[in-house]
Amino acid sequence: MSISPPKWSSSEKAPPKDEEERLRELGYQPVLARRMGSFGNFAISFSVISILSGCMTLYGFGLNTGGPAVMLWGWLGVGLFVLCIGMALAEVTSAYPTSGALYYMAHQLGGRKWGWYTGWLNLLGLLGAIAGIDYGCALFTGAFLNLQWGFDPTPGSTMIIFMCILLVHATLNLFGVRLVSVLNSVSVWWHLGGVAVIVGALVIVPDNHQSPEFVFGEFVNNTGWDSPIYVAAIGLLLAQYTFSGYDASAHLSEETSNASVSAARGIVRSIWVSWIAGFALLAGLTFAIQDYAGTVGSTTGVPPAQILLDALGEGGAKALLLVVIVAQLFCGNAEVAAASRMVFAFSRDNALPGSALWRKVSRSTQTPVNAVWLSVIFACLLALPSLYSMTAYNAVVAINVIGITPAYAIPIYLKLRAGDRFVPGPWSLGRWSKPIGWVAVVWVAFLTVLFCLPQTSPVTVDTMNYASVALVTVLTLATVWWFVARRSYSTPSSYGNAREQAEIADQIV
Repeated sequence: MSISPPKWSSSEKAPPKDEEERLRELGYQPVLARRMGSFGNFAISFSVISILSGCMTLYGFGLNTGGPAVMLWGWLGVGLFVLCIGMALAEVTSAYPTSGALYYMAHQLGGRKWGWYTGWLNLLGLLGAIAGIDYGCALFTGAFLNLQWGFDPTPGSTMIIFMCILLVHATLNLFGVRLVSVLNSVSVWWHLGGVAVIVGALVIVPDNHQSPEFVFGEFVNNTGWDSPIYVAAIGLLLAQYTFSGYDASAHLSEETSNASVSAARGIVRSIWVSWIAGFALLAGLTFAIQDYAGTVGSTTGVPPAQILLDALGEGGAKALLLVVIVAQLFCGNAEVAAASRMVFAFSRDNALPGSALWRKVSRSTQTPVNAVWLSVIFACLLALPSLYSMTAYNAVVAINVIGITPAYAIPIYLKLRAGDRFVPGPWSLGRWSKPIGWVAVVWVAFLTVLFCLPQTSPVTVDTMNYASVALVTVLTLATVWWFVARRSYSTPSSYGNAREQAEIADQIV
């Protein structure tokens, strides 16, 4: 006799025991604490997207690569396509609400190899995101310290700040998912309030503002490439980098009540709220530019800080920089939570070297402690080359996008390929499933090629886009490790089928 998954409508809240039963049907014994509500699940993806991190950190890139016109119109266009990706991914998440998320979906819909490579791409993207977010936060912190106390933000001192931030995030994540959920809930209001305060100040205080023609029509090319179409396409990186990490809702689904609905809604809601608020932030910053060349070449090393300085004065700039830095801290903390759950889940299915160590769960907090430490240590290693060149930081940003974006599309593609064999969960797109799914897949295919292309000319060791190198490297390592771990790696089809499920108690320490 087969066991059918529990049925409920998206408007009803299923009791927690149904989600635990569903998880067992998918093959896993629940070991994580299900203490996160619907708002908390939305909040973690919204915090990871973090418009006050992505938009602010890459704003200088946007000024040089297409300028205001590409930033503003690119944000609107990219946001629409990302919403399609999010809706398609949410539908699959509703059917498979597990911490493994993307790789588990791919495994169930396409087989072991699909799951294996999706998992490695997803893991690369998540770890690259921690490095990119927290190093960006370190840059903004250095700019604030420079304004406040004349601190010299050298690469070495920035790296020390970065390591301290990683340590704080690791520590916070060790206290359990309830604290993570509370911090993410605060993060939502901090981000929305922060955007309102920043935009409001930039509208009210400065005497001079740029014209709408400048904000929506000024094209700037400081890349060295001659083709405006090529430059405009590369300039989409600002928006696409910011619109990443919303799979966090799926990775935290084993710790979310009514996850089959809440995680799906969390993904979609985090995207459209970020889309609206991010546009307001970019427009507010761009209207308030007082000196374009001075902003691009800011001595603070952070162009948005220069905009705040020119428009609001030193006192206002420092206050709002603190708002941005705190938002970035929230963002990095949420990303560590998502990445550590991916490490835990991948190890639970024996996909990582030393899996038995990384899947251990604390008995007191029901948190994957070792997975948290692995995530922050590996992120630190990814950012170490930034000691020698800022190109390395841009490469880390590219690693995030090139790793995580294809991983989003693979389960969507496999769902489309499966046709009627895919059984939707309680959150479904219905007749819109196929058209939205194909738009998502085609967009991701375009992005994957686009973000492997060089961003500046001439192409040298310092200006090369290392995303393609990172992509080839991780796929090569995944292939090599496949031949080592292929016999032990597996996601269970039902509880009790996987070897490690028989020893589930060993995961709790």
